[in-house]
Amino acid sequence: MLEKMFKLKEHGTDVKTEVIAGITTFLAMAYILAVNPNILGNVMNPNGVFLATAIASAIATFVMAFLANYPIALSAGMGLNAYFAFTVCLGELSEVPNAFTIALTAVLVEGIIFIVISVFKFREAIINGIPQNLKFGITTGIGLFIALIGLVGAGIVISDPSTTIALGSFSSPTVVLALIGFIIIVVLSHYNIKGSVLIGIIATWILGMIAEAIGWYQVDVEAGVYSVFPSFAGGLNLGGLGETAFKFNFAWVGSHIIQFIAIVFSFLFVDLFDTVGTVVGVADKAGLLDEKGELPRAGKVFMADAIGTTVGACLGTSTVTSFVESSAGVAEGGKTGLTAFTTGLLFLISIVLSPIFLAIPSFATAPALVYVGMLMFSSAAKIKFDGDIADTASAYMAALMMPLTYSIANGIMFGVITWVLAKAFTGKAKDVNLIMWVVFVLFILRIIALVTNFQ
Repeated sequence: MLEKMFKLKEHGTDVKTEVIAGITTFLAMAYILAVNPNILGNVMNPNGVFLATAIASAIATFVMAFLANYPIALSAGMGLNAYFAFTVCLGELSEVPNAFTIALTAVLVEGIIFIVISVFKFREAIINGIPQNLKFGITTGIGLFIALIGLVGAGIVISDPSTTIALGSFSSPTVVLALIGFIIIVVLSHYNIKGSVLIGIIATWILGMIAEAIGWYQVDVEAGVYSVFPSFAGGLNLGGLGETAFKFNFAWVGSHIIQFIAIVFSFLFVDLFDTVGTVVGVADKAGLLDEKGELPRAGKVFMADAIGTTVGACLGTSTVTSFVESSAGVAEGGKTGLTAFTTGLLFLISIVLSPIFLAIPSFATAPALVYVGMLMFSSAAKIKFDGDIADTASAYMAALMMPLTYSIANGIMFGVITWVLAKAFTGKAKDVNLIMWVVFVLFILRIIALVTNFQ
């Protein structure tokens, strides 16, 4: 049945490989179940956010599995959740009671707009209209970006007032354990051990528990350092969902329509290009792009994203989007929707076994992210540096700006603007297709909006 449903043989994979890949993807992105309630909990019920995140992630990932048959998992997007809580609720709407209801309304409208856009294949046209060289630059940039996420999560890369960033201390157990975990994955991969990334995550977690048991890793809740041992003391609480589900405020929207449109546009913009970048990167490494560099069934991928966002808003969480950590599962051989289905099931199971999943520390998933980043960085070898300068410069800017601005959308913005302007000023404006002109204009409008907001 699974073979017929997900066409495993056609994609050169099997059930075991797909299940391991799905588990790996889940472990690489399970942090969102802890982080999202922590961020949105500043403005709404944390328990409700946890449940909404887990359920919406499962539903969206199931849609991806059965509708698009791709190994891409979805959950509440990082960056978008911070914008939801801090910029909208605690910033622009700080004087409005229960501001989260307005933000959820904006996410709902965003999801509905994306459903319409997906039907008319606008996002599909974007992903297929991006030049091949720029696609490779995007994949390379995402590799650097997710590696940076892992390095920061483990404390290997830290902020520094003098140099902006610096190397973390080797006296820190998280630094040492993450590096050991990375070597474990590298060695296991060399010997073609199935599940090497998953084994690396679990091995690093076990080493963390040993480090805590002997007193090297010291828990300090006030400093944000939590125990890596699971705790079932809190039990299961499903009541919080009543505080977040269907909490919309259309009355406020009706009397503040211009302000509301601006909020919706910000959600739309970041989600649109974050998803496009993630899908390009994951699809490239999974070998899902066709000979033209286009993604079959791209519209179904974006429909899953749109449905996830709409469902998430109804349940009580910020924008649901495709997760770049899906590449961890792809690195384990995941190629079909069975990988996504496995991840979706684990999101549901996490509701009951949340203490286990929430105990997995960021330094344990860091080795996986750094390793997968290396695999995605290999797309740099496909970039043509001896061809059209516009193609070369755009790929370079996309790869450069993603990690340095900590945003997939920003990387695509710099890549697209560089490509269009370079083409226009080197007498090759005719090479710019309509969709790239449209995307270029959208990015210019975005820059204008950013400048206006900062003034």
